[in-house]
Amino acid sequence: MIREKSAGAIVFHKGGSSIEYLVLHYPAGHWDFPKGNIEKGESEEDTILREIREETGIVSVVPLPGFSRRIEYQYRRPEGLVFKTVIFKLARANVKTVKLSHEHQGYAWLEYQKALDRVTFENSKRVLREAQSYLEKAGHDETSTSLNRFLGK
Repeated sequence: MIREKSAGAIVFHKGGSSIEYLVLHYPAGHWDFPKGNIEKGESEEDTILREIREETGIVSVVPLPGFSRRIEYQYRRPEGLVFKTVIFKLARANVKTVKLSHEHQGYAWLEYQKALDRVTFENSKRVLREAQSYLEKAGHDETSTSLNRFLGK
């Protein structure tokens, strides 16, 4: 079995009191988050920043400390079965302007429930639910000063 390790991000933008999440439309038809294989010598954060830049053109993004979720799945390619692990982090985009790469056929910035409805795979939906819960908790936890500063509160 072939093994791959990738890193990706639940990219969000906070404007006023609302949070919107970036979802990408892949040519195979599914909707998911930016992600890609970790290249030799890269950290997970390096990969996330590179993949966001390559896939969306967004360079003004800041990874959020303290949130990391792992998903695993299998898929088949001509060389055989692939067991893939993806580490997802949260990342705040300071802009919403997207310039898609050839790897995608569309994108949307959506509020939580619409993003949850749009994302195709259950494991990605789970990560989005956990990200939303994490951001809501941070927003109500007055002791989380650095996180609130990060969120612009």
